[in-house]
Order: sequence, then structure tokens, then C-alpha cells
Amino acid sequence: MRSIWKGSIGFGLVNIPIKLYSAVQNSSLDLDMLDGRDLSRIHFMRVNERTKKEVPYDKIVRAYKMDEDYIVVEQADFEAASPEKNRLIEIESFVEMSDVNPMFYETSYYAEPEQKNSKAYNLLVEALKKSKKAGLARFVLRNTENLCIIHPENNVLVVTRIRFEQEIRGTEDLNIPKEGSISKKELDMGLALINQYAEKFDVSKFKDQYTDDLLNIIKAKAKGKHPTVKKMKVVKASSDDLYDQLMASLSKKGA
Repeated sequence: MRSIWKGSIGFGLVNIPIKLYSAVQNSSLDLDMLDGRDLSRIHFMRVNERTKKEVPYDKIVRAYKMDEDYIVVEQADFEAASPEKNRLIEIESFVEMSDVNPMFYETSYYAEPEQKNSKAYNLLVEALKKSKKAGLARFVLRNTENLCIIHPENNVLVVTRIRFEQEIRGTEDLNIPKEGSISKKELDMGLALINQYAEKFDVSKFKDQYTDDLLNIIKAKAKGKHPTVKKMKVVKASSDDLYDQLMASLSKKGA
């Protein structure tokens, strides 16, 4: 793996030099875009809107539009905005993992210590395990400030980016049913159904089956075969009554 960020994790006066590596990978198929007429690959070009000519990558700059003018932002400007956050993940507080709404989670990175035998790294891992807490911090990655939580996974520190509050949209515009429309017997039956399906979370039971099925179709087409198309199974309720549907669901699970 190739590191994507190099800096330090800091808590109190303790400083831990680390490298970050992406902890996730895409499981979907890598599909190319082609011209349907001759199956030639399609490339996207960066074109100057005035000259209509392609712009070399090293001539491209980033800019912010202020009034009617563009202000060019250089790499030194990004670093000057917050030099400490470009090289330091400073833990500002420790929180309960359960207090972080899953809506805030983005993506995770493995933190590897620069020093092979880092006592400070091991200390933070063990302290987080024992306290059952996670560090809350901010840092800059790819010229963007990120909020993150630092938590142990086995004996590895994981830095998980989370969204800022202002990035979560409100629900005011959604048409949500009013509370109080459910009867007690319907609620009791709903809870019984949840309890019947309840089990310990085990993500290893779930695979990306859609990608496997799509790849099988592609392999069949490569051999000149017509792939078998699965028919969608639609389960229809025998009654429009919510209580009857819940009862039928409980019976189905039991069978």
C-alpha cells in the first residue's frame, strides 16, 4: 500500500509520527466508457472555454470567484491557511463511539507509526481500548479540513473521517407521517418482528453479490452465450391491514 498522508497524531504533549493508508477499497467492477460505434475508449479533456484547446495539467490552477474576478489559490495558500493541521491530527477531546450518529461516517484510514516500536502508539491503542473512548480531532487532507475520530481496530489505530454538522441536510422538506398513528397492538407486533430477526452484527455474512452476478453475465457474453436473467420475486401481502401483514411476517420467519 502507498501512504496518502504523512504527519503526526497528537494528544496532550505526546506526539506520534504516523502515515495514513486507505482502509477501504471499491468492490464494484471497473467499467470503461467506449464509443458505441467502434468501441474506442473515450477520454475526457480539460479544455479552455475560450480557445477550445486542451490545457496541459501543469498549467491548470485553482481559483475562487469573488464578485466578477477570480483569485488564484496556490499550494502555499492552502498550507498557510492552517499549517499545523496539514501535518498534525490533534486530538481535541475523547468521546463515546456510540454518540457518533452513523450518518456522519465517511471513510477510514489505517494509521501506521513511523517508528517500528512506538511506545506512544501502543499506549494510545491500549488506552482507547481500556477507556472504550475515541479521539475527536481535525486535520487537513488534500487541502480540505476534515473532522475525524481515532479508534482502535485490533492493535491498529484507525482514523475515520466524519462529516461536519453543516454537511447534514435538514428534514424540514420531507413529507413524514405524523406520530401517534400506530396502535399499541401494531407496535407490539412490530417489536416482536424485530426481536425475531435480531442477531449479532456479522458483516462477513454479506458479500457484494450483485458485482459477482454482473461479472458472470460478462463472462457468459464473452463466450457468446446468452446470460440467464433472474426473475424478480415480488412478495405480495394477502391483506392491506398493517396488523395482518405483521402477523404474516412473523409466521413467515418462523416457517
